[in-house]
Amino acid sequence: MEALRTPDDRFADLPGYDFEPHYVDIDGLRLHYLDEGPADAVPVLLLHGEPSWSYLYRKMIPPLVSAGHRVIAPDLIGFGKSDKPTRQDDYSYARHVDWMTQFIEILDLRDITLFGQDWGSLIGLRVATENESRFSRIAIGNGALPTGDQEMSQAFLEWREFARSSPASILVNCSRGPLSQTLARTSSPPMTRHSRMRTTRLVHAHFLTWFPQYRMIPPVRPIGARGRY
Repeated sequence: MEALRTPDDRFADLPGYDFEPHYVDIDGLRLHYLDEGPADAVPVLLLHGEPSWSYLYRKMIPPLVSAGHRVIAPDLIGFGKSDKPTRQDDYSYARHVDWMTQFIEILDLRDITLFGQDWGSLIGLRVATENESRFSRIAIGNGALPTGDQEMSQAFLEWREFARSSPASILVNCSRGPLSQTLARTSSPPMTRHSRMRTTRLVHAHFLTWFPQYRMIPPVRPIGARGRY
């Protein structure tokens, strides 16, 4: 699988992001994650959504560590410091679930408190449902666990078209105010302008084609786990 990697110097001097990087290899791809707090403490797993990365949790991590937790925040494949496959076919919901499952197995995380936001919830909830013994608590922001059988709203279809055709990254276009040069460069991979624009669209737009793919993996059976969480 061909993949791109954003140079580390693009992430230098980010405000509020003074964390040590950690990496694991999953299916030949480098996945970046933060791992803060005592190694033997109860882990809190923070899964980001689109179009962010672990930088999203920079203000949540310190108080969680201060409360005595081990805090782990990965960058999903295609985001942040993690490798970015170049073909849209490289991305699927099933693959992201598998990548995150491998991630928690490599770190051997147990008694996990999951916080998932946006697509981090769609991925994280599936991982938790299929690995119930590893999870103890779940909190979700702006998320759900759909089956993929429902018709998508017109608003979603318009958002998908915007993500596919936008001349710049969603991170830039959807920010409430101008991004600093330091933050903007984190979403600018080292490529020609044409390939950069194409890959930036792939990284953000691949999520928006997933809903039919829920049918590609066995349906979720959350009834047994519902009472536990």
